[in-house]
Amino acid sequence: MLKIKNFRCGALLANGYVVYHKNGGGCLIIDPGYEPKKYFAFIKEEKLTPEGIILTHHHSDHTGAAPALKSKYGCDIYMHELDAFVYKDEVDVLLKDGQVLDFEGEELKILRTPGHTKGSICIYSEKSRVCFSGDTLFDTDLGRSDLADGNEDEMRQSIINVLDKLENDVMIYSGHEGEANMKFIRRYNREFIALRDGRDR
Repeated sequence: MLKIKNFRCGALLANGYVVYHKNGGGCLIIDPGYEPKKYFAFIKEEKLTPEGIILTHHHSDHTGAAPALKSKYGCDIYMHELDAFVYKDEVDVLLKDGQVLDFEGEELKILRTPGHTKGSICIYSEKSRVCFSGDTLFDTDLGRSDLADGNEDEMRQSIINVLDKLENDVMIYSGHEGEANMKFIRRYNREFIALRDGRDR
């Protein structure tokens, strides 16, 4: 089962994560937006070896610390191919919908969930029952779709065709706010409920 360390940093209180299985093993870094020294300290303390940096979308509050982390650890940066154009000189691995990454024997599936950006993704582990949802799905609302490459119709389809397929016990770790399982989201997230049911949020 994945261990998850959350770093909530910056003026926008963006969530970044370090995920790993055991102290002294490998780790992945997800959406490091700010304060790379906090990641450095934790990774050193737990004696972890970063194996990659996965970015759920291209906004700077989720990518800003990635170059410093890449420089220190020499690991690849992963991003969906439709968002990577913004950081084309920094992204090493272009992700596709449905792609499966092997992390120490655990499968992490890439779910493309456009709406917030064209290349927004979620990262899902069936084994650990967790989904890192970036700025697509939060505990009590959804990400914005009114920015440059956002689209409300695409957000609706991401909710209906992808995220509403997750079972109730799957825990959502989002790009802002707190974590919640899908059972909670189906009951209390009014924006999720509205788009799922074909209404405007």
